[in-house]
Amino acid sequence: MADQSAPGTFGTVSSEEIQGVDAAAVTAWLGDRVDIAAPLDFELITGGHSNLTFRVTDQAGGEWVLRRPPLGQVLATAHDMSREHRIISALAATDVPVAPTVGLSADDSVNGAPFYVMDFVAGHVLRNRAAAEDLDPGARARAGHDLVDVLARIHAVDPDTVGLGDLGRRDGYIARQLKRWYGQWEKSKTRDLAAVDTVHSALAASIPDQGPATIVHGDYRLDNCLLTDDGSVAAVLDWEICTLGDPLADIGLLLVYWVEPDDAFSALPDAATTSDGFPRRAQLLERYAAASGRDLGGIDYYVAFGYWKLACILEGVLARYQGGSMGQGAEGWEVFARQVEMLAQAAEDTMAKAEASST
Repeated sequence: MADQSAPGTFGTVSSEEIQGVDAAAVTAWLGDRVDIAAPLDFELITGGHSNLTFRVTDQAGGEWVLRRPPLGQVLATAHDMSREHRIISALAATDVPVAPTVGLSADDSVNGAPFYVMDFVAGHVLRNRAAAEDLDPGARARAGHDLVDVLARIHAVDPDTVGLGDLGRRDGYIARQLKRWYGQWEKSKTRDLAAVDTVHSALAASIPDQGPATIVHGDYRLDNCLLTDDGSVAAVLDWEICTLGDPLADIGLLLVYWVEPDDAFSALPDAATTSDGFPRRAQLLERYAAASGRDLGGIDYYVAFGYWKLACILEGVLARYQGGSMGQGAEGWEVFARQVEMLAQAAEDTMAKAEASST
């Protein structure tokens, strides 16, 4: 099986130079929880733009993953390590594939910031078309189908049964999300964009009725999952904004990320899903509807919300890049400015489509 250290996925930084990890303190902390052969080596995973993620290896071939908040300029509650660790630990007993957790350091005493460690899970991360070529077309098709099936299983988990019943309020999910991300937009924005304000008003004025609340991942997409060689999902990653709420928001955002070859606009540049073999968005919707039994007739609203939310999130990333808080190698932040503008425009166009279809 291929693993996460494929070219382009990891950027190696020596333990003496790495930012965000106190190698000696983390080594002692991890050694109290699992058997290790010190010294440890740390590698910064370069694919993420929010929490910093490191691959940790020891001299005997042991492998783990460490997650911590970005360096500096962290908005309150935006990077809660305890929450993410709690969610993954709770889901370990379900049929949702997650990496087994090792431990949590909930305060700043060990590493200057909270962090947690989980087992390393080998697999493919399909961040772009080149990575997608590591799988054959049949495996790509299976990846799309399994991605939807796993999402349906996430939404089928009873939060109370796994101890996550108090993870968040169950009602008013979209209203709360609009308040949260618009507030973050106001705190992080580097310029004014009229489309962000216009879409926020339109979304707030026509929130669909919410059905029973489920666990909502919040950023569910292909490259937030590790895949086996046959395209099956080995583990779902990046649970940092997971909560309880409307499961259709996860589907809307998945469609935003699921770029097709003839799309005029791509939310993800060089998207893996433009490679041969991946199912189309309509097929994803059909499979999710069959697996979940949910009505997807109003999905355009949730797609518009997904575009808008992603614009707000990437504006925060842009602000952190400009502020130098993403650690070593944080270059090329300029591309995010134009991407945010295009996402806001896509949100406005899709919201107009949703409003037209509802009249």
